[in-house]
Amino acid sequence: MTVRRLLPADAVPYRALMLDAYALHPDAFTSSAAERAALPLSWWVARLDPSPAAGQLVLGAFDGERLVGAAGLEFEAREKARHKAHLFGMYVAAEARQGGFGRQLVDAALEQAAARPGVRLVQLTVTEGNRAAQSLYERCGFAVFGVEPFAVSLGSTFVSKVHMWRAIDLPG
Repeated sequence: MTVRRLLPADAVPYRALMLDAYALHPDAFTSSAAERAALPLSWWVARLDPSPAAGQLVLGAFDGERLVGAAGLEFEAREKARHKAHLFGMYVAAEARQGGFGRQLVDAALEQAAARPGVRLVQLTVTEGNRAAQSLYERCGFAVFGVEPFAVSLGSTFVSKVHMWRAIDLPG
């Protein structure tokens, strides 16, 4: 198992992994599979832009050479909110679950956040009722700070999102 930052050359497998995520778990993501499938490959390449100006990074979990998980970290650009980062797009393929990939992705994202000057906390949302994901985040030190009702519309059904946060362990 390895976790590393995804680069533009990883766009094709990253896109395939995430399109599966959106299709298999529509309640877990705000974007739909159709919305993301319609985006050109250049959008996925740009999302993996390694330049500091990009303001985000995406980590990938690999089982050998195969990408089996991903998690993004977005850094807030606004002056008064630069102390925050947001974990997004967390997904581990079904066949790789219970293998420690999710924990490795979250830990790596927290390390990246801690390495960024000025970042003091990471926030995320998880679909209410997704006990497996929420438990993982709690084991990683995240705490609930609220619930957003009707956060995502799935046709005539709505799901709520649990908002969580974790302080960054700063060196020294």
